[in-house]
Amino acid sequence: MSETLEAGPQTTSAPHLPPPHRHAGTTRLLHWLIAALVLMTWPLGIVIQFVKSDVALNFYILHESLGFLVLWLMLVRVGNKLTAQKPPAEGPFLERMAASAVHGLLYAFLIIMPLSGFLATNAHGFPLKWFGVLTVWSPIGKSPDIAWTLSAIHEWSAWILLGLFILHFGAVIFHHVIKRDTTLYRIV
Repeated sequence: MSETLEAGPQTTSAPHLPPPHRHAGTTRLLHWLIAALVLMTWPLGIVIQFVKSDVALNFYILHESLGFLVLWLMLVRVGNKLTAQKPPAEGPFLERMAASAVHGLLYAFLIIMPLSGFLATNAHGFPLKWFGVLTVWSPIGKSPDIAWTLSAIHEWSAWILLGLFILHFGAVIFHHVIKRDTTLYRIV
């Protein structure tokens, strides 16, 4: 193991981690791209209800289009997770299990939330016009009987996802600031 990896708590600047100790480039790219998209999409969903109706429609199209993109990128990310090189697991057993549980739930809700939003929009009778250009096929069509259930799933999953994000970000702070280990550099 290199000195930068053994430095542990003394590490203060970004160490150079050799490839076996970092996630694959595709994993890192997808992680940060999806994070950026969610950090744009989530607030748009909240803001929509507070803006004028003509502006809200534009916000809504952007929110839904970005969410649909997140859905497809998450499906790619699942495939990537199954095939990409992973760094060896580090840390105490309970930390690894907690990280695994939070990551699994993040993956699940990053699929459930955009899927339920897409289906809810369809069920309310509004097919997705992706970024205002491409009309996406509606798998369920107008279905008022399930529209509000799908909307509730979408809203609840958004709040659950926010809680998971806070846990995930808290763990990043814990590892980077308190433990001062190289965990963050594995995904950077």
